[in-house]
Amino acid sequence: MRRRRMEWDSRERGFTLIEIMVVVVILGILAAVVVPAIIGRPDEAKVQAARLDIEGLTSALELYKLDAGNFPTTEQGLDALVRRPTSPPEPRKYAAGGYLKGNKNLLDPWGNPYYYLSPGKHNPQSFDLMSFGSDGIEGGEGNGADLTNWDETRS
Repeated sequence: MRRRRMEWDSRERGFTLIEIMVVVVILGILAAVVVPAIIGRPDEAKVQAARLDIEGLTSALELYKLDAGNFPTTEQGLDALVRRPTSPPEPRKYAAGGYLKGNKNLLDPWGNPYYYLSPGKHNPQSFDLMSFGSDGIEGGEGNGADLTNWDETRS
């Protein structure tokens, strides 16, 4: 019995100091390369996050239309993607749990609500969806420029 216990213990092996040091060095190199790229460009990261949000919200709105038969009205807004609307027109079918998975925050990366208009001025057959950018007001340049679902040169 004692012999079997010793064999079992010898097969259990932890990490050696060299293996741990290699992992620490690799993590250090990754941090030295990745962290400055992210920290030095927070505004660009927020712009990219807003673009991705608009794409995701657009997809969710398209799924909503498939079930409901129409896009949510301006009054129902993007909240219709999270909670079944109770005002007309009520959807004929609604996905259990809504149309947004994970983060159901309907604010842009700067903490402002997304602008939603249905039917849209720019997309009269569907909807307009926009973030006003870092400045929070319509128009702007650079990181303050509007991000939209209709004008590829502006988004």
